Amino acid sequence: MKILVTGGAGFIGSAVVRRAIAKGHQVVNLDALTYAACLDNVASVADDPGYAFEQADIRDRAALDRIFAAHDPDAVMHLAAESHVDRSIDGPGTFIETNVMGTFQMLEAARAHWVQKGRPESFRFHHISTDEVFGSLPADPQVQFTEDTPYDPRSPYSASKAGSDHLVRAWHETYGLPVVLTNCSNNYGPFHFPEKLIPVIILNALAGKPLPIYGDGSNVRDWLYVEDHADALLLAVEKGTVGRSYNIGGENERSNLELVKTLCAILDRMRPKDAGSYADQITFVTDRPGHDARYAIDPARIREELGWRPSVTVEEGLEKTVAWYLDNEPWWRALQDRQGVGERLGVKA
Repeated sequence: MKILVTGGAGFIGSAVVRRAIAKGHQVVNLDALTYAACLDNVASVADDPGYAFEQADIRDRAALDRIFAAHDPDAVMHLAAESHVDRSIDGPGTFIETNVMGTFQMLEAARAHWVQKGRPESFRFHHISTDEVFGSLPADPQVQFTEDTPYDPRSPYSASKAGSDHLVRAWHETYGLPVVLTNCSNNYGPFHFPEKLIPVIILNALAGKPLPIYGDGSNVRDWLYVEDHADALLLAVEKGTVGRSYNIGGENERSNLELVKTLCAILDRMRPKDAGSYADQITFVTDRPGHDARYAIDPARIREELGWRPSVTVEEGLEKTVAWYLDNEPWWRALQDRQGVGERLGVKA
């Protein structure tokens, strides 16, 4: 397939790009190169003959039309989005513009391309979204998000993603556009932008800074290793049923406090301090407004219909992630130095 990947210089998007090239697909990476993007994320495939890069904003319809015409993709994997909850609280307008209006422009450009090509049944518009659209779960471990869970977004970020999900479904029902949707749990792994929880903890620990945890650290998340997610996304675009949505989870629930303590223990082994433990730097801070208590995904549908399940446990994934950050200081230092990065605590959860 030739796949147009939006947001392919970001964290999850770059993992998809790298994995797609490894699987023999051609990839057109469309990215606006905003603060959270980094072309170093795809440097390993930049010279591959099947890879092309287009710098463009998904809100720019003329640019989108040009890119579709020039590259004639067989599928779209739409990952480009503003995704930091804290930033959405500070400035929700950007999230509405990018996540809602940007998705609208992508849908219209994809639909025009699909119609011009004669409405091929093989074309796919794969919209990648988040479990945060479903709201918050109780502590009961038997209760998980399914594809039929009603939407109940609680932050400007999750509301903007819920809006984009609804647009994608509407374009399928109204215009027949062949779409697939996926909603994922919290991702982590190599190339994770330094503002998010796991990189914040690793890098603050190394710098001797406080390790900030919202509230009492009891908020629970289901952690999904990004390379597992990339495999699931490519499986969904290749074999997913048109009009169907699939929840992708890591089957790795941990409270934020448990997660941070695990990271500290790994760092204690890999990069020991002169005295004490990195856990001594843990600091509890004022909770985020509207902070969801728990997210957990039931991935039964994608397991039963497409044969996918996560291969990396959270302990294995965290070991790999810490080792990657220790080995790639130039990458994260360059991003930390960007203006505006890290102005908030960056505790994404």
